[in-house]
Amino acid sequence: MTPLNRHFGATNKLITTTVEGIPKMRRSLVLVGMFTTTAFGLPAIAQDFRQTAPATAKVYFIEPKDGAEISGPVTVKFGLAGMGVAPAGIDKKDTGHHHLLINQKLVDGMAAIPADDKHKHFGLGQTETTVTLPPGKHTLQLFLGDHQHIPHNPPVESAVITITVK
Repeated sequence: MTPLNRHFGATNKLITTTVEGIPKMRRSLVLVGMFTTTAFGLPAIAQDFRQTAPATAKVYFIEPKDGAEISGPVTVKFGLAGMGVAPAGIDKKDTGHHHLLINQKLVDGMAAIPADDKHKHFGLGQTETTVTLPPGKHTLQLFLGDHQHIPHNPPVESAVITITVK
């Protein structure tokens, strides 16, 4: 039997478990997990680097209203209370900029909001836009992101609204 301390040096007395009988893939995962939790004396801990937002902060749709039926391009106006708007790249307390999610939910509230056709960024501090959507039902949601496009803690997010484009 091969003790793990052979791989990490005989002075590391915290690791004395053997790896015989563990399949190779699982053995690698066990070794990595044991190394990160014992070699440094502490388990790996995720840190929350998100900027804080006042508990009273809220972002909302001024236009369109939930359930609206709209012809042509959709004008979307953003509302914000309890915080200010600042362009992306400007690190100022209690500010952020808008992000519009179209037919999409935010997947990771700890990472920068992606920039694509379903995640529209308004990093210049814009508070309204016009979007062209195909006919049918669509969901919209607003998120306020910090200077690096990361949602605040707690997240400043609107309710999801549904509109129908004719």
